[in-house]
Amino acid sequence: MELDPGLTALRPLGGFFVLRTGSPADLSAPPLDQTYAGRPAAVQPDAVADRVAVIADRLGVREPRVCASLAQQGLAARLWSAALACAALYGRVPDLDPRLLRWDAAATAPDDLWLTEVRPLPGDPGTLAGTVLHAHLRPLGETLTRRYGVAPGLLWGNAASALAGAARQLDQWARLNTRPDVAHRAAHLTSALFAHPLLRGTGARSGTGFRRRSCCLYYRVPGGGVCGDCCFSRPPGSSPRAASG
Repeated sequence: MELDPGLTALRPLGGFFVLRTGSPADLSAPPLDQTYAGRPAAVQPDAVADRVAVIADRLGVREPRVCASLAQQGLAARLWSAALACAALYGRVPDLDPRLLRWDAAATAPDDLWLTEVRPLPGDPGTLAGTVLHAHLRPLGETLTRRYGVAPGLLWGNAASALAGAARQLDQWARLNTRPDVAHRAAHLTSALFAHPLLRGTGARSGTGFRRRSCCLYYRVPGGGVCGDCCFSRPPGSSPRAASG
């Protein structure tokens, strides 16, 4: 199936999978290449700082490092969801070149990302790795490490967790909608991506399950706890009695 300009096959999956396309209504949202480059706010909005501030306000978090981690994991989940679903449904992926993708840091899915032009690429693991890992998550991670001191290993753990989550949701949709072909392609692509040097060693997989070897720091959010795939069984510093109470 060829990619259509509206990526309509993604719409039934909803939420994190949908990617808006065409000319953006809000031209103030910067292309992601400028976001990763850290252009001065006087020239372009500082989407990274804006997203960190949005998360801090919504979750009541005072630690920028925690907000930066959660911002990266959210964007990673959006990128993996759209790319993996396109590869599994169409057999092709859109070119997610950071110059073509605009990010509204104040919005939530599916209104946060806008692809200005749909350019089809092969839907193979190497293209997916280049499209998401190298074009986006590597430069974003370098920016967050430099500006907020987030450990690279934590960020790659976030990237792996986001990929596993996208694959799990896609597999559930495929099985509910009697699309074993989609489930099979998604599983093959996901396994190949987890063999990539940047993701290899980030955690242990079993079927669609994943247990990471790092922590995204969500437990430091007021009222937060550990995620289902966290390396910790309970928040660090908490007692077994407090964790079970």
